[in-house]
Amino acid sequence: MKMKTSFLREFARRKFERLIAEVIRDGTLVIDDPAGQRYRVGNGLGQSAHIRITTWSRVFRLVTNPDLALGEGFMEGEIVMIEGSVYDLLAVITKNLGASEAPGMSRVARGLFRFLLRFTNYNDPAKSKKNVGHHYDLDGRLYDLFLDSDQQYSCGYFETPDATLEDAQLAKKRHLAAKLDLKPGQKVLDIGSGWGGLSLYMARHSDVRVQGVTLSEEQLAVSRARAERESLKDRVQFELQDYRSLQDRFDRIVSVGMFEHVGRRSYEEFFANLRDLLTDDGVAVLHYIGRSSPPKVTNAWILKYIFPGGHTPSFSEVLPVIEREGLVVTDVEVLRLHYAETLRMWRSRFLQNRMQAVELYDERFARMWEFYLAAAECSFRYQGLVIHQIQMVQDQNVLPIVRSYIQAAEDDLRQSDGHAKKGSDVRAAE
Repeated sequence: MKMKTSFLREFARRKFERLIAEVIRDGTLVIDDPAGQRYRVGNGLGQSAHIRITTWSRVFRLVTNPDLALGEGFMEGEIVMIEGSVYDLLAVITKNLGASEAPGMSRVARGLFRFLLRFTNYNDPAKSKKNVGHHYDLDGRLYDLFLDSDQQYSCGYFETPDATLEDAQLAKKRHLAAKLDLKPGQKVLDIGSGWGGLSLYMARHSDVRVQGVTLSEEQLAVSRARAERESLKDRVQFELQDYRSLQDRFDRIVSVGMFEHVGRRSYEEFFANLRDLLTDDGVAVLHYIGRSSPPKVTNAWILKYIFPGGHTPSFSEVLPVIEREGLVVTDVEVLRLHYAETLRMWRSRFLQNRMQAVELYDERFARMWEFYLAAAECSFRYQGLVIHQIQMVQDQNVLPIVRSYIQAAEDDLRQSDGHAKKGSDVRAAE
């Protein structure tokens, strides 16, 4: 048994040494293994981090399945930061990997993971509700630790270099409302309405009637309370309902941060429902996390611990389905580093309130959440994740033929929401 254990340790050590040497070329990564041996890889320039791995089983897992093992190791305290933060560690790794995947033995685990996902990534209504509950039905006080006052849990829109999180989230709502080309009296559907901020904004500033649907009981309760508090119950209704069960038709449909949870095998179903729910002269706007690289599966750790059932698609996975379902794409926008900036601000706020997260849950959960926010930010900075905003219609004549109407609507909304534009540089987050 001792010989077998010694062989596995030596095997893991050699494979690990080769892995880090192949991956880390720029920056500096210092690693202390369980036996106290120190490895230093990289060119000594730029980003740096120093970690200690406490068990040989973690070393072996990092070699065979790094996508899962890195986050789990940090959560379980088997990967300990000596110098720098977990963000620094992930920045070194993701800068070097870019949109590529780790080499070596992990290809086997990744291939098996892809194969299994082919049979498990259809999200029926029951599974969708379970997946949503896993993340969005956490204690609401957790989200208070890092979100803005309107509880916008999606990418902000940074119009100026000095925009605050509050500014960016208000600008995001304004930008989406402008793309919908809202008219007084219209019926609007908000699929995945979250804590209600966008629905309430549209009803408040555009004199429309909004129905928001969510699968999160926690979010539903907050949304309804907000509508009651703002005396908007006559214009905004929130329901605990799967979008697939809706029967009505709507002049405008918006969905923000929900499409990531649909799952690849459900895309045809999603866009077929979107088409059937939209009036003949309607407009729909879809905002979701996508990628600028060719299609690939979502990180295994993210799927297991943060967003089960999720997928971040490339345009090549989405646009053909829209075309097949008979919808016409009228506007496409890619927000590149806006989410990286949003996540940076969320991570900063979370770290300031980290002890409260420990009190709500425990230290392991706080490490998990810290890893999630850091990994997500790095993915947007270095690994090709972006935000896709797609505008769709059934009749191409319903919108102006030049894009200036969007800016004009934003200007009108800015006057309505009382938020004067600061500065003239709109390239802050490009």
